[in-house]
Amino acid sequence: MKKLLTLFALLTLALNFTPVRASSLDVLPVMSSISVSENRVWVGTFQLVWNDLSDNLVKGAVKFYGKTPANVKLLNKKSFNADMISENSYYKTFGTVSPELKNTIEQAIKEKFNETSSILNSFDWTTADNKYLFYAMLKKNFKFTKAFDKLNPEPFGKNFNKKTAYFGITKKSSKELDSCVNVLFYNSPSDFAVSLPTEEDDIVYLYRTSDNKTFDKLYSDMNLKSKKYDGSTEFLKDDELKVPDIDLNVIKSFDELTDKRIKRTSITIDKALETIEFKMNNEGVELKSEAALAAFTSMPLPYPVARPRYFYFNDTFVIFLQEKGKALPYFALRVNDIDAVNNAK
Repeated sequence: MKKLLTLFALLTLALNFTPVRASSLDVLPVMSSISVSENRVWVGTFQLVWNDLSDNLVKGAVKFYGKTPANVKLLNKKSFNADMISENSYYKTFGTVSPELKNTIEQAIKEKFNETSSILNSFDWTTADNKYLFYAMLKKNFKFTKAFDKLNPEPFGKNFNKKTAYFGITKKSSKELDSCVNVLFYNSPSDFAVSLPTEEDDIVYLYRTSDNKTFDKLYSDMNLKSKKYDGSTEFLKDDELKVPDIDLNVIKSFDELTDKRIKRTSITIDKALETIEFKMNNEGVELKSEAALAAFTSMPLPYPVARPRYFYFNDTFVIFLQEKGKALPYFALRVNDIDAVNNAK
């Protein structure tokens, strides 16, 4: 009877169990990161804190004992840095962990961006000389040169059961909006790109493609197609534009980078977080992203003592002689009996 009850309980749990799904959106540390997720996002904020970790604490490329993840190798390339964004769009700092450092960060982002942090409370701020925190906030807020029309909600992709809000230009729209769109290329209804100018120095690129490549390759493809395109780059009177509203808010913990000792140092990454808030509608774009990385130092690992190596050619061996740059040696000798070789007549 007990066995039957146990079996019934297990069946009940199985019927009511909902599998945990992997996140439908992947947050990537670099543009060239490979992801199996169909939906992915990248912003340069985490790269900024990684650069400071590498330059100011590790004093070189970050490599872990054991296998170093592929994303670490990509981060070490520093393909994005602070020179690639205006100084008024980001704030970054680092230092030993203390309540004072937290206060400094909070005051700085309040003064510069009128913002509060979403992640600072996730870290331990107890004063410790062997703990370090690297922090960055990136913020953008800009308007399109003219507000686009709000369009009727429609499905997106193959999800016909739900409608999405759109903005853009229809034949009924004011012709003044046509100048708010620059055509990069139009090769087919599923392969085209436009840019939307803004009131600031920012440009919004929109590239329609089903290619599932890394961000850096997609960006390269878009530019290459644009250069090859010989059609009209003006938004013509019968052209239409339809763009979905975006409202994204995500936090990512880069667990693959944590709890690993960095080679030839006493440094371990304790926690690595990034947040991304991105909104785009008919008026413009709002972007806020934070990244923070905590690391600590501990007693150095003893360097492995090199064992002496004895290169004793005291048994059968071979000699080759070869000229530099040549494909094959011009002399070879195998020595098995040294007396036979030395006394050969």
